[in-house]
Amino acid sequence: MHAADIRPVTPEEQTQSSFDLFLIYVGANIVATTFQVGASLAESFSIAVSLALVGAGSIAGAALVAALAPIGPRLRAPSMIVSRAALGVRGAALVATVLYVSNFAWIAINNVIAASALSHVWGGPSTQTAWAFALGLLATYCVARGPRAVALADRVAVPLLLAVAVVFTIACLNASSAAPSQPAGQLTWLRGLDVVIAYQVSWILMFADYSRYTKSVRGSVAAVFAGLALTSLWMMPLGVLAARAAGSSDPGTMVDAVGLGALGALLLALATLTTNFVNIYTSGLAWKSLLPGKSDRAVVWSIGIIGTALGAVPGVWLEQYMGFMVILGTLLVPVGGVLIAHFYMQRFAPLNIDSTLADLYNTSGRLAGFAVPGCIAWAAGAIVYFMASSIGGTLPSLIVSMTVYVLLRRLI
Repeated sequence: MHAADIRPVTPEEQTQSSFDLFLIYVGANIVATTFQVGASLAESFSIAVSLALVGAGSIAGAALVAALAPIGPRLRAPSMIVSRAALGVRGAALVATVLYVSNFAWIAINNVIAASALSHVWGGPSTQTAWAFALGLLATYCVARGPRAVALADRVAVPLLLAVAVVFTIACLNASSAAPSQPAGQLTWLRGLDVVIAYQVSWILMFADYSRYTKSVRGSVAAVFAGLALTSLWMMPLGVLAARAAGSSDPGTMVDAVGLGALGALLLALATLTTNFVNIYTSGLAWKSLLPGKSDRAVVWSIGIIGTALGAVPGVWLEQYMGFMVILGTLLVPVGGVLIAHFYMQRFAPLNIDSTLADLYNTSGRLAGFAVPGCIAWAAGAIVYFMASSIGGTLPSLIVSMTVYVLLRRLI
């Protein structure tokens, strides 16, 4: 396999086990940003309320992503190609552009959070940008070497990541007794829930990218749901406890507050590497779906370098983190609604995989241009999410995007 391969997988290539798929999502979601979501809630809510929001949002968001996981084993094509079925070639290109651009921000945010912790332990604040650059270039190098290099890196990093995370968990639990009792509230409960769900749903645009290598449909659903839900239910509460103990959501300050300077920094660094493997890979697939003739390695290196360079302004990313989550929710939640409506809420003739794949990869065929029902439903869901954000936009956006899509498909 190549570093950014958008061709359909053959049945003979579907050799990835459900457990390996689970590990990919574990490695992607045990990450500094998952920890940071919990920290952002601690600024507005008590520990009990924060944990309740984490529980409900983690499960709901993971279920939405897992609902689309079976499409990978069935169609064996990457997410951006499969999305053409509901949005058309140009509509899917818009989604690919959203993924491509947003992943620059994810790469930068991950690098900045880990670099903050590393600079607190080694070198001081002046070295933060250097740490961010080093992490970004290392992750890019591994992805450019191809999936085998990433798999080897994950086999070393994920077990070490889990071991360090256990130690970090114990430290956060010990430090939580020193947390102040009541934070200064800024978010409503429903807005906080939206932030957690939006974070989980940020993975929705890779719903088929990895599951297409797994033959089992049920195994794919279980692997994706468990990989996302369990890691968020673990890491977000640690962010809550660490932020309350530190009285700050700054990553380096939180790591110091729980008394795990070096180990805490190592945890965030490993987590950044494993998730940036996924970010760079999915961005590469998105770019290749737009311009398939480009060199795989050139695409990967350009993505990694740009994302790494954006980490040179660390303060901006942490200050705007909550706003970034709301923007992602506005764009991605209704995309999930449209795809679920397309694949699960309509009656189809028995699926002919070969003819379906031929349509998906034919950029001048019947799916060329914008699919009107899908694009209008996406826009309607995004508008509703934005307008209802003060009371919680996730459920209204899903309902509107699915309903509009089904109605328009029947009318047009």
